[in-house]
Amino acid sequence: MKGLVIFALFLMGFATVSYAQNNEESAVKEAVNRLFTGMKTGDSTLTRAAFAPNAIMQTIVNKDGKITVRAESVSDFIKVIATPHKEIYDERIVFTKILIDGALASVWTDYKFYVGEKFSHCGVNSFQLVKGDKGWQIVYIIDTRRKDRCN
Repeated sequence: MKGLVIFALFLMGFATVSYAQNNEESAVKEAVNRLFTGMKTGDSTLTRAAFAPNAIMQTIVNKDGKITVRAESVSDFIKVIATPHKEIYDERIVFTKILIDGALASVWTDYKFYVGEKFSHCGVNSFQLVKGDKGWQIVYIIDTRRKDRCN
């Protein structure tokens, strides 16, 4: 009987941890999706809310086989979103991996980017998020960009 009680307590503890983890994963996904919803709808306020102050954006550039990392300004990115444009910026993501430890989350997403209905490029986003007073926010994003192998 004592063994059954210990086993039941173990299962309850596991279920509680699993439930909390799922809630945090949902909140992290919501924070990342805030960025792409803002992009798609042209809502610079929503896009800005996805980022923590002093967030960093970078992209890996492969030009003629030479790899470089290019920094991009979050403020400049927000200005592009805020500037009226005819076509919709539609980045379609798939959450591949989410890791969470306390107030730190790491997220890996495959993506395909469309301008309107026209395919532009694909790649992978790697996000680092921190949970603070405003919930989960992006503090760092780096991506790859390519036009081939975009299954």
